[in-house]
Amino acid sequence: MKLPISWLKDFVDLDSLTVEDIARAFTFGGLEVEEIQYVGLPMPAEGAKDMHSSQRHEFKTSGIGWDRDKIVVAEIRAVNPHPNADRLTLCDLFDGKEEHVVLTGAPNLFEFKGKGKLPKPIKVAWAKEGSTLYDGHADGLVLTTLKRTKIRGVESYSMVCSEKELGISEEHEGIIILDDDAPVGAPLADYIGDAVLEVKINPNMARNANVFGLARELAAMTGRKLKQPTVDRGPKTVGDFASIEITDPTLNPRFVLGLIRDVEIKPSPYWAQRRLKLAGMRPINNVVDATNYAMLELGEPLHAFDYAVLKTRAGKKPVKIITRVAQDGEKLTTLDGVERKLTAMNVLVCDEKGPLSIAGVMGGAESEVYEASKEVLDAKGIEVKAEEKLPHGKVSTRGQSTTNILLEGAAWNFINIRRTARQHNLPSEASFRFSRGVHPALAEIGVRRGLQLMAEWSGGTIAPGLVDNYPLPPKDAVVEITTNDVKRILGIQLSAEEIVSLLARLEFKCDIRETILDTRKSKSELSNIEYRISVTTPPHRMDIGEGVIGVADILEEIARLYGFDRIPETRLADPLPPQVSNLVYEWEEHARDILVRLGLQEVVSYRMTSPEREARLVAHSHYAAIANPITPERRVLRRSLLASVLEAAEKNARAESLALFEIGPVFEPNKNDLPNEPSRLALVMTGLRAATAWDAKDSPALDFFDLKGRIELLLSGLRYTDVSYSATDSVNYLHPGKAAEVKVNGQIVGVFGELHPLVKEKYELGNAPILVAEFDLDALRAAEGPAYGIIPVADFPPVYEDIAVIVDESVAAARVEGLIRKTGGKSVSAVRLFDVYRGDQIGAGKKSLAYNLTYQAPDKTMTDAEAAQIRNKIVKRLEQEVGAKLRS
Repeated sequence: MKLPISWLKDFVDLDSLTVEDIARAFTFGGLEVEEIQYVGLPMPAEGAKDMHSSQRHEFKTSGIGWDRDKIVVAEIRAVNPHPNADRLTLCDLFDGKEEHVVLTGAPNLFEFKGKGKLPKPIKVAWAKEGSTLYDGHADGLVLTTLKRTKIRGVESYSMVCSEKELGISEEHEGIIILDDDAPVGAPLADYIGDAVLEVKINPNMARNANVFGLARELAAMTGRKLKQPTVDRGPKTVGDFASIEITDPTLNPRFVLGLIRDVEIKPSPYWAQRRLKLAGMRPINNVVDATNYAMLELGEPLHAFDYAVLKTRAGKKPVKIITRVAQDGEKLTTLDGVERKLTAMNVLVCDEKGPLSIAGVMGGAESEVYEASKEVLDAKGIEVKAEEKLPHGKVSTRGQSTTNILLEGAAWNFINIRRTARQHNLPSEASFRFSRGVHPALAEIGVRRGLQLMAEWSGGTIAPGLVDNYPLPPKDAVVEITTNDVKRILGIQLSAEEIVSLLARLEFKCDIRETILDTRKSKSELSNIEYRISVTTPPHRMDIGEGVIGVADILEEIARLYGFDRIPETRLADPLPPQVSNLVYEWEEHARDILVRLGLQEVVSYRMTSPEREARLVAHSHYAAIANPITPERRVLRRSLLASVLEAAEKNARAESLALFEIGPVFEPNKNDLPNEPSRLALVMTGLRAATAWDAKDSPALDFFDLKGRIELLLSGLRYTDVSYSATDSVNYLHPGKAAEVKVNGQIVGVFGELHPLVKEKYELGNAPILVAEFDLDALRAAEGPAYGIIPVADFPPVYEDIAVIVDESVAAARVEGLIRKTGGKSVSAVRLFDVYRGDQIGAGKKSLAYNLTYQAPDKTMTDAEAAQIRNKIVKRLEQEVGAKLRS
């Protein structure tokens, strides 16, 4: 938020505080000042130090300081034509000491040209020769020095200034016309010199997105008195000019209306326009400016309706304002001229005839405050009749400017406003505040301040009373803290009175009571007394929680006001909690370490997705939906971890090879409860088996067995022994014939294989096979056996032997290996398949499986004859069970 220092002075006495002191106080109080822009006030010298500290100015600064002797307030007494140029004028100007003739081409003086001495002089900003200003005709902000010159035969040595030349705004088409109270001859810097702080408003500081909120913070942090805004609260009467119906108080807890009659729409006073510009808003007219000014000052966004339009729409009935949700497909043309298609998520402000505005976001075009210009309409040949739509879509019921204004101030559900503003791409100052939370208590004071400004600037008459519908007042949080909480958590010793004094600066109401810790001890022992403080939040705070969270919130406020820089460095006083192992976490970390050693890279993907993204891999009918999604593409919680890893692989598909894995939860929806979060492991591999190099240019692509090998090593590293693999065709996203399921202790714990070609087409993943695997880690951990033992190194040497058996193509190698182990018993310590052969030599429909066998006895050296005897038993068993024949 942009904060003009001149505006801040309305609420806090800033004497003895420099601009940098103020910026530092805000920053140390949690409101970071990102930049200081000087607009007339003297800028700090390069490398200057703060008057209250030895620190150099650490803030980013920009802008211009106005020379007090050369840039002053002056008055134009006559505007005369230039003898040699129609578009230039010569102004008779008085600077408080002497008269000057000043040449200018400002178009906003043309109406006074040639009319002789003006009945009321025009107050202006005048720069003398040698002044440093911004070049009004250059792109951007380019400094220039004013020099004496001749223009069309007339000598010029000074100028009347535009806002751009003084750094107030980008406006350079006309000169500044100051208010009538401007003191002629006074340095301009003393009159309107300013500085603007760019204050970062974090979400928990949304209450400070206004001048008064920031003034409250500064007053609290510096111990200065806070001046309350001058708002005419008037009598607590109910207005009879409208009624309000709120259909859903959870979306609209409060709605306030006020009425002002007989306003004259015209420009706002220049001081108000200048403040709005410095705060980043464009002045429009006195009515719109009053709503924006009140919002920036107090934090309550307001909206003005043309009351005559509402009366016309109501016909003979009284005006009735209704807040409700939109119907799907309902339409409204907003102030920017765009017709918007609404959904049931949007809240509307309506009358009985239809929608008037999108609540908290933007008003409708039909009921906006309108300023009719007779001169413009006459020039275009337009005759405005009653209830006739003007060419730009606006409505003037009487062919003239709005004169009666109905002013709205309300409170809305901040989540709904955030979603609506994002849905319609309508960021605004109002939606910025409403989407972060505006306390309903501000609605009344905001409306009263807006009406007060309109009356002052337009001459209107405020109708007595307000219409206020307040069906859902928020409950102010009450938090209890102790002096021991402050000492234990913040590390500072404060008395109860000191704590109350700090919190009272931010308008917290506190009640102190003392508690005897040990009734057996004397009350006079100070260590036996604990003071408890009950803290009630003020009616503008919505960021203070209750319970443990509330205690943390209140302690943060105490720390901010005490000063983070004053809190001493201390060692941790509380005892460390007992260290308890997190077995699930340690097991998952062990699995991660193994996978990384196997050459895979871990990814961490979004847990939020959309059903359409996951449907490329697998479709689910139900999801856990997110109440406030950051984007439609992230509106539900994922059901498939593999789909997330495939998305990561797709984004990195240009790599020569990929080997990715992720361990994380998926979210299975539970009706009327939080979703279940089972843990999964997903792997994706694709690309070349080995990196391209000068000696390996034709590396084969990764295949099914590369993935299977890594899975075997992973399960071996996790100490699983009873592991089996079997073909499966039950997984739709896997290639038939190239898919398998993994069993541990007879239970299925995962599947793996090559991605189905039809599924692969939905991803941009190149031509190489895509190998994927997904494991249920909860099932895998449940299959974990007892702690593994240690096998001593054998004392006697082994006997190695290779055998090759011919079996039918349908016989699985795993079954053959199992029979070998069962038949050999403990005498066969290792079995390894090292070759598979198919060819004419062994016949069609047959394959040769070659195994390396290791024979070893624990108590003696095994002889060749003993090994041969075991081998013969194995061959005979294989022949009986699977029809195998020993290959010679």
